[in-house]
Amino acid sequence: MLKDTSSFHLDWLIFGTNSLSAFALNLAVFLLVGKTSALTMNVAGVVKDWLLIAFSWSVIKDTVTPVNLVGYGLAFLGVAYYNHAKLQALKANEAQKKAAQASDEEAVRLLEERKGENGFKKNESQG
Repeated sequence: MLKDTSSFHLDWLIFGTNSLSAFALNLAVFLLVGKTSALTMNVAGVVKDWLLIAFSWSVIKDTVTPVNLVGYGLAFLGVAYYNHAKLQALKANEAQKKAAQASDEEAVRLLEERKGENGFKKNESQG
């Protein structure tokens, strides 16, 4: 039988911790994409890759070529532009909400003034 001749031994502690880690990663991705977008998840993946490359260069002493550096620089510029564009969109959205709120308040004030004028005119015509 294959099980009797195999040297494979299932370590339940390693299997369990690996399963929990995979579940936690999938839950984190689900929550991140739910709160932001899939593009944000991709940008986070790029940042993770940078950290892995920095680790391999500094600790493992892996070589980084000039072509690699140019690619990392372009990726960095892309992430910086994405963050800038997202921040500008958030600021524009906030300004639009404030303008809408101010116009709503102005409309309520004008309606109250007109109601007051109409009530005053009715009182004059009755009196």
